[in-house]
Parts: sequence; structure tokens; C-alpha cells
Amino acid sequence: MIQIAFDPIYAHPLPENHRFPMLKYQLIPEQLMHEGTYSASNFFSPSTCSTETVLRTHDAAYLDKLLHQTLSASEQRKIGFPQSPELTQRELIITQGTIDCAISAQKNGVSLNVAGGTHHAFADRGEGFCLLNDMAVASNYLLDKNLAAKILIIDLDVHQGNGTAQLMEKEARVFTFSMHGAHNYPFHKEKSDLDIGLLDGTDGPTYLKLLSETIPKLIDEFQPDFAFYLSGVDVLDTDKFGKLKLSLADCKERDQMVFETLKKNQIPVAVALGGGYSPDIRTIVEAHCSTFRLAADIFG
Repeated sequence: MIQIAFDPIYAHPLPENHRFPMLKYQLIPEQLMHEGTYSASNFFSPSTCSTETVLRTHDAAYLDKLLHQTLSASEQRKIGFPQSPELTQRELIITQGTIDCAISAQKNGVSLNVAGGTHHAFADRGEGFCLLNDMAVASNYLLDKNLAAKILIIDLDVHQGNGTAQLMEKEARVFTFSMHGAHNYPFHKEKSDLDIGLLDGTDGPTYLKLLSETIPKLIDEFQPDFAFYLSGVDVLDTDKFGKLKLSLADCKERDQMVFETLKKNQIPVAVALGGGYSPDIRTIVEAHCSTFRLAADIFG
């Protein structure tokens, strides 16, 4: 049975300044259960990621700032959220959720986190709404526990996974692939193992052709035995910040391509949502729910 990590804190009333960006995390599970794609038994609530696990990836001084609410005003501005104990707790739960999804995916082929994809977090700082880098932490956990030997991170959020690239740059057992807007945030790009920077206005057919040529080649050359997939929907033409021209149908085809290629090669995958900033929350929820439906159809 496909397992989906969901932090029930998102079902609670949210502060006004967090409400819209966080709302999708509440609505996605509700929609998936309402339509019958998944039932309550598919969802689980992660625990809090341990300090020991986080410190395998992040600096002790930085984690101490998060835990004791001592980030400077400048550090908070770079993250984009004011610090709070609730925000730190949420990030620790999200990170553990991605670890749990990775373990579950090895049994069921796929597992999904209704959050995560916090790829702008570095060892010593957070940026771009990201405090801890869930996929980097989870990759190190799998490697340390001998649960995977070679990991492919497929990052298709419209923004480059700069934190992930830097955190994994000296880890030969993890291959980082980021396909993103070349002229989008972050404006200083780090070096992934493979970066494909897209021009503003790139349309669906162009995007899908590039992806179809790249994913099989990476698998053939790197031979991963596990994958993380960051399925950001900020590639949509409706996105306020994305600058690309993919339709909902294009986004669905993208996810289908990734899932079918990984399943064909018997590579389990843990999925995290990443970004999505269309003005209409219904568009964001529909695009993310499509990812979950495809996972059920292909791996169920």
C-alpha cells in the first residue's frame, strides 16, 4: 500500500501570513480522500527528525539557532518566514517524513510527502522558504544505514536546487539533477551534477523532449538504486514566478514520464512536492493531486 506522509499540524488554523502558502498542504489530502484516490489508511504522521540525523547534513550552530529561535533578522529575511518554534517543528517533521517515505518506497515502489522539497537549505543557513534540506538529509540517512548505494535526485521545481547541489557536491554516491529556469531564483546558481537551465517561456513540448532525452540517459550512466523526485508545479504557465509555459496536461505528462521510467528500471522513488505559486489555489491543488493520482495508477 502506498504510504503518504502528512503533518496534521497543517489541518490546524494557520497564522494569517502563512495561510495561503501553507493551504495546499491541508487541501491536497482532503481532495485525494474525497475523490477516493486514497483513503485515510494511506496517510501517516511522521515523528520529529532527530538531532543526530539532522547533524549528518546541517551544521550544529545553525540547528541550534533554529531550535532556540536565535536567527538574525537578515537570516529570517533570506528564509522568507519569521522564525517560530512551530515553523522549526514543522520542518523537522517534514524532514522525517521524507526519510520515512524513502523507507516505505523501498517496499512499495513509491511513497509521497505532502510537503518537502526544501532544496534551498544549505548546511549553515536557510533560504527561499526552506529551513532544512529534506532530500539531502534523507539521502545521507539511506547511505549511512546501507539502505541505498547510489541515489539520483531528480529536481524539476522551476528553481534550481542550489542547497542540494552544494550539500551533495562531494558525495559521489548521490547524483543531483536540476532542470529549472535559467533566469529564475536563485540568481546565483550552485553546480549540480547536471543542470539544465531553461529559457523564459519554454513550452511543454520543448520541456518534455529535453526530459525524455535526459532521464533514461542518467539512469543508464549512473545506475541508481534509489531516487528522490521533487515534483514542483511552479513550472505551470499560470505560476506567478515560474516564467515557463507548461499546461496542467504537460505537468501531468512530466510526472508520468518520471514515474514510468523509474518503475521500468525498478528504482523506488520518494516524492516531495516543492513549489507552486499560481494565483488560484485550485490550480495548485489540482496539479499536485495529479502527481498523487499518477503514483496510484502506476505503482498501485
